[in-house]
Amino acid sequence: MAIEIDVDAGRISCRGITLKGIEPIIDGKVPQHGLGEISTDAIRWPLEAGAAVLETDTDSGLRFRLEGLPANRPIDSLGLRFTEVAGLRRYLRNGYQSWDGSFFVEPGTPVGDGPPAKAPTLGFAMTALLPAKEAGALVLGFSRHDRLQSRFRFGGTASAPTIDVETLWDRKPHEGRIDAEPLVVLEHDEVEEALRSWSRVTADTSPLPSRVRKQRITGWCSWYSLYAAIDEEVLLDHLRAAAAFRDAHDAPLEVFQIDDGFTPEMGDWLDVKPQFPRGMKPLLHDIAAAGFTPGLWIAPFLVGNRSRLYAEHPDWVVQRVDGSPLVHMRFYGEFRWHKRSEEYHVLDVTHPAAADYIRTVFRTWHRDWGARYFKTDFMNAGMEYGPDEARWHVTGLSRVEIWRRMATIIREEIGDSLWLGCGCPLWASIGFVDAVRIGRDIGVTWDGEYSAESLLRDQLTRNHAAGILWQADPDCVLLRDRFHHLTDDEVRSLLLFAGLSGGVLMTSDKLDELPDERSSLFTALLKLELGCSYPQLGFDDELILQEAMSSPGVKLVNILNPTDEPLLEPHSGTWIQPHASELVVWTTDHAGAGPRRLSLDEL
Repeated sequence: MAIEIDVDAGRISCRGITLKGIEPIIDGKVPQHGLGEISTDAIRWPLEAGAAVLETDTDSGLRFRLEGLPANRPIDSLGLRFTEVAGLRRYLRNGYQSWDGSFFVEPGTPVGDGPPAKAPTLGFAMTALLPAKEAGALVLGFSRHDRLQSRFRFGGTASAPTIDVETLWDRKPHEGRIDAEPLVVLEHDEVEEALRSWSRVTADTSPLPSRVRKQRITGWCSWYSLYAAIDEEVLLDHLRAAAAFRDAHDAPLEVFQIDDGFTPEMGDWLDVKPQFPRGMKPLLHDIAAAGFTPGLWIAPFLVGNRSRLYAEHPDWVVQRVDGSPLVHMRFYGEFRWHKRSEEYHVLDVTHPAAADYIRTVFRTWHRDWGARYFKTDFMNAGMEYGPDEARWHVTGLSRVEIWRRMATIIREEIGDSLWLGCGCPLWASIGFVDAVRIGRDIGVTWDGEYSAESLLRDQLTRNHAAGILWQADPDCVLLRDRFHHLTDDEVRSLLLFAGLSGGVLMTSDKLDELPDERSSLFTALLKLELGCSYPQLGFDDELILQEAMSSPGVKLVNILNPTDEPLLEPHSGTWIQPHASELVVWTTDHAGAGPRRLSLDEL
């Protein structure tokens, strides 16, 4: 179906959706301007000083700029407002980092009481617009993410929605002309395929090629079983269990990763707790000798207020505009991650000495200690703050440029080692990371703050980028049969859902204590190398259909019921119990085509 972009009429239309009433916006507001001067494929709005210009390009997109501005005028953001949006049923509110969520929203949904960065009216990078009377989706998305951050703001009412499309300039110096990032307009009969088209455009325009490998990242991570209560003896016990499991099941377990808990404070990354009497280098050598890729956890942007680093170098952290240290997180109660710090500051990577320090950390961990897998956490801390809140040592940089300074240091020092970004910007990280967490931490319950809820939502809406921009990490799967609040059906459903995604597949459980059935299913999933799709993404169907092609003419279909009531899957005629999954194989290449239940041996 053709996309109509008519700049002369100020209108974009496709699939029954129309966006019109285009106005320029600067710093979130429509500036005083003269009548739009229309020429071939362009509109020029005269401003009090300079002009705002909108043009079409040859790649089914739009380009917007400000020109003739006074060079001393600071600009926070620039973009367009569509004041009239018709034919819209729902839009995708797309977050910018691992934990802020991506989900479909009905026009007119109120902001709510949650954090502003997670509001249903605020999205980033792209959106999918679902038509009221047709199938498929219309996607508006920015194609570049290595220079500036871009966002969408959804306003108006249910009957008269509006959409703001903005690039954050972050008060960078300019010489009178400012270009927003290019905006592309895409569509497809299937919602996920429309989103996948945007991912391909984004990969093609990235200055760094995506780091995507066919082989999925697999292994063991200490966090979701041991949390911060780790020591050398306990980890060696888990290492022996992991090696025995791998050898007994011929399981392709690749990584053995030590998570948070081996350093005394965040920021003191070269100091090691006394629970590791030999230090980390011999322990990582033991991991490598056991046949695993040794991995470590780090939060490179975070500096605890009780850390030695902060005591010795308080000028190495980001300041607020009033000159006080910026506090990214506070823990004034009982929970402190087995550390003393009550507050966490942000390392100022634009400070030469601070940059040299974090470079030394990664160089030491990689070259001396022998780490070959890096899980970097809380990466959003380096891109969360604009010039209205934060003061960096070097001024005049966008938040994306600052973040990519850290990313460049890390990749330069770790070489071709595997890198998983957690709490990580999804789009600015393209070409740096090998994998990205796509949701919140998975917990031990089906519902709630840290639960299955984030995985079941964000895996669907972010799967379009998997295998194109990076490998998706749905977080560690839970396999143990105790110390959680999940039923057997729920454990199986989450294991299948994560395992069939084709992305990172890791666990934190002790691998010599698993029930036989879960060991067998985990092993079978580890051996699969495939991607998946969600053909009903954007539909109102309560069942989740996850499809993976295992061979020509044969599809694996995971039918998952996330609700609290039994649901009928009409194509297979199967009743799916609450929180349960039914795995079927669907053949299409012979007379007996159709669905049938799949046995574990066949998987």
